[in-house]
Amino acid sequence: MTQAETERLETDTKADTFSIQSELIYGLTDKPPVIEAFFVAFQHVLASFVGIITPPLLICSALGVGPEDTSYIISMSLFASGICTFIQCKKIGPVGSGLLSLQGTSFAFLGPIIGIGTAAVSSGKSPTQALALIFGVCFFGAFIEIVLSRFLHLAQKIITPVVSGTVVMIIGLSLIKSGITSFGGGVPAIANKTFGSTQNLALGSLVLFVIVLMNMFGNRYLRMGAIAIGLAVGYIASLFLGIIDFSILGKLPLVRLPIPCRYGMDFNFAAFAPFILLYLITAIETIGDLTATSAVSEEPIKGKLYMRRIKGGVLGDGVNSAIAAVLNTFPNTTFSQNNGVIQMTGVGSRYVGFYVAGIFAVLGLFPIVGGFFQALPQPVLGGATLIMFGSITVAGVNIVASTHLDRRAMIIIATSLALGLGVVYAPELLADKPPLIKNVFSSGISTGGLCAILMNWLLPQEKTRSMLPSSELIDEAPLNE
Repeated sequence: MTQAETERLETDTKADTFSIQSELIYGLTDKPPVIEAFFVAFQHVLASFVGIITPPLLICSALGVGPEDTSYIISMSLFASGICTFIQCKKIGPVGSGLLSLQGTSFAFLGPIIGIGTAAVSSGKSPTQALALIFGVCFFGAFIEIVLSRFLHLAQKIITPVVSGTVVMIIGLSLIKSGITSFGGGVPAIANKTFGSTQNLALGSLVLFVIVLMNMFGNRYLRMGAIAIGLAVGYIASLFLGIIDFSILGKLPLVRLPIPCRYGMDFNFAAFAPFILLYLITAIETIGDLTATSAVSEEPIKGKLYMRRIKGGVLGDGVNSAIAAVLNTFPNTTFSQNNGVIQMTGVGSRYVGFYVAGIFAVLGLFPIVGGFFQALPQPVLGGATLIMFGSITVAGVNIVASTHLDRRAMIIIATSLALGLGVVYAPELLADKPPLIKNVFSSGISTGGLCAILMNWLLPQEKTRSMLPSSELIDEAPLNE
């Protein structure tokens, strides 16, 4: 597609652009000054860092992986996130969305990965051999998403603002649970009976108050730096309270270089089977995340340009997951956390993603730098993530509000939200179910997303003018690059 055709397409879809009252300072194609771009990028890193390193920490702990290998895999998770974020933001050919879309280690695969890993260890394999099986399964599974991305235009009747908005709402509401857990002190605090202590709540509230206060000022620099300022205040307060442990820094090497396929690759179809549906579900989550990113960036959320970005983003997820497996880490997916940062900072420029990619890559190569982030207390992170995750929920509400809510739409939204959030708030509901069902439907995003898609597909349309014809939502013509 020529530059002229691209500009014309963007002009043609201008009417489809859904405006959110985010008062963007820099739009998608704007180039912020270096200092401002780096400042905003740093906030994206702060919002995503814990989400990137947590899955490998949990997986390695469950499999009994040694400290050195665990540290290496965490570093490669950061390095891979840098590479993958660059691809997603840059858009290389058909690969990537071209939006400010951050890539990070997916939580959706935690259960199956731990399941096949522990099964392998129980059968007599070493943790290293179990890792080889995991990375092999993840590598070949990524091609499911790659193939699926090429046929997304066929889903024009089910990918509607009602479906995508509902998924975005569930994403935000589901993340709030983890945000409030961090706000109270996190899992360590639950273990040592200090969860919800006055100190933890005061520290989280301080960060939350600073972020809200910064956003009340008219100065754009204060607004863009709200999250970073809030975290910095929380970090300083934590130092005075003496609750930051820097002992981990002395155990980390200065430099760590990536070694492709360090643990090798293995494959087992029985282990692979549960991943087939998971990659399909991940694609649904990615569609919701990218729709939210488009919305908060004041870009179209329907039409040809929107669908081409969705297809490129899902393709990017698949390619990036394959790259992650080669780099000895776990499947990558589009993160939702950065949408809150976009809305809070007012910066939706994809060029910020290049800076984010560089920071992630550096953090992966120099693990001692990342150690400072690992030392950040949970209440400080919780204070920042609560407001960001809440902003994601608001973005979903705005997407849903972009279409007329008839009785059919309200039933879809109500049922999907109830089921999606139900499994989040009452996970014991699936405790005695087979592992495959438990792994798939224990995610509120998966349950609610599948429910929204199926209901939107199966429920008959009401004969009203509340729903746009499908041809107006997504053009049926092939979207060739």
